[in-house]
Amino acid sequence: MNCERCGASLNEGEVYNYRGKALCEDCYVGALQPPKSCDVAAVHLAQKHREHLGETGTQGLTELQKDIYDYIKGVGKSTRQELMRHFNVPDWELEKQLAILRHCELLKGRKEGDKVFIVLFNT
Repeated sequence: MNCERCGASLNEGEVYNYRGKALCEDCYVGALQPPKSCDVAAVHLAQKHREHLGETGTQGLTELQKDIYDYIKGVGKSTRQELMRHFNVPDWELEKQLAILRHCELLKGRKEGDKVFIVLFNT
């Protein structure tokens, strides 16, 4: 059996049911407590953690997070739908990555008219 969210292989006893879907533990926790981009405590913790490790910019990020940051830096702004297509990731995965990048104060959302664009944090 595979997780219906991420596709990971599941052994018996490792299946969590959420709204009729069989999920792995990570996806189950993510479904119960989805990441929030605007979380003051998470921003503070991320800043202190990165400061403690001496990390700046994209240091300490995953390759996907670095790629998303570099893509936005290159194009200036992008919608979530454009990012999902470009990186071939589902909405829930993109949301998780954007929340981390927001907590690190690298990217943010900016509303323009009726659309929200992902932009560099310092723009």
